[in-house]
Amino acid sequence: MKDGTKDDYLLLDKHEKKYIEGTADRIIKFMSGLNDTLEGYKITRLEHSLQTATRALNDKASDEMVVAALLHDIGDELAPLNHSEYAAAVLKPYVSEKTCWIVEKHGEFQMYYYAHHLGGNRNQREKYKGHKYYQDTLDFCEKWDQKSFDPNFKSLTLKSFEPLIKKIFSRKPYSN
Repeated sequence: MKDGTKDDYLLLDKHEKKYIEGTADRIIKFMSGLNDTLEGYKITRLEHSLQTATRALNDKASDEMVVAALLHDIGDELAPLNHSEYAAAVLKPYVSEKTCWIVEKHGEFQMYYYAHHLGGNRNQREKYKGHKYYQDTLDFCEKWDQKSFDPNFKSLTLKSFEPLIKKIFSRKPYSN
């Protein structure tokens, strides 16, 4: 890279900007492939994501929060041990600090529902008590995420969320 010229980097920058413009389409393609699930779950990862986003939409959440609800578990495939941070990193340039924090921390907050059954600390989230987004993250988990493993829930389709995905990922990046 040290031998690159300004013209070289201007050319690469042009291509990179074009590539970034296609992020929403790549996310949609990735999401459409989440039709497998970990053994034991009654629904696919895609269906869980659709249920979570549908619940957020039904509760009249902001567009960015609906998209965050849809994408909150995209890290499950490649980063199962830190999926929340992975999803937050994808969203971070396009969403508010609050939305990013909720997605980043939701994995720890979700432990409340199951960790004690596995010998873990179900109160892991308590270390964030007093944080300005603590209650919002509790609400995200309680109202949308933990309920969205229901094989009988009628969620919207991925196609229904495509306009919102494109809207959020076409925004000028935040400087979080």
